[in-house]
Amino acid sequence: MTTVDNDRAHGVLLDLDGTLLDTAPDLIDSLNLLREEHGMAALPDTEFLHAVGHGSVPMIARGFNLHPGDHGFDQLRERFLAVYAGRVSHRTRSYEGVDETLAALEAAGIPWGIVTNKPGWLTTPLLADLGYAGRPACVVSGDNPARRKPHPYQIIEAARQLELPPSACLVVGDTERDIRAGRQAGTLTLVALYGYLSGDDHVEHWGADGLIGEPAELLRWVADPSMPHRQPIAV
Repeated sequence: MTTVDNDRAHGVLLDLDGTLLDTAPDLIDSLNLLREEHGMAALPDTEFLHAVGHGSVPMIARGFNLHPGDHGFDQLRERFLAVYAGRVSHRTRSYEGVDETLAALEAAGIPWGIVTNKPGWLTTPLLADLGYAGRPACVVSGDNPARRKPHPYQIIEAARQLELPPSACLVVGDTERDIRAGRQAGTLTLVALYGYLSGDDHVEHWGADGLIGEPAELLRWVADPSMPHRQPIAV
């Protein structure tokens, strides 16, 4: 494992939904298709934007006014995931500035990876469809519910795959669980304000090291190992 100074990050770990990719359109479309299957009218995107970043459980809860454990909840969730799998990349796109930011990291020799609670059987085809297959230095998906964020396991495992200590990594995400996982693992953490935040999210209480309004801003937190004094990459 590489030994580095910790004044700047030498590896970047990105959340997927709401940080790297805007997956909301396909997730919301899938939920509305499921509602239509049950004779219910489609709901506007604004009803679900905050739930998108937290997975299928809050989306089903909001879309059908149910709670986990209610009769039919699990069946609806399974059907929702099946519908979503069939249209996982129809309208999903990277956020503006993401591709340029990733290119800057790659040009500087800074490894980047993805840490997501989305299961691998959805993550892998999504990344392939959008042209990201093979680019991340690691992809750690949420296939083990007991070890998903906010548990630090995924962050620690991703850092191991980058061959860096967690303290040399920067975690970027749009939910409190991303920040909690990074902090518990010992990384630097940034909140992606352009993600799926709502008025109920008090990011100032999450304990993140910083806030960014666009992807390129993370470059100011990253050290370029080719520079003798590890100055931040110019934006």
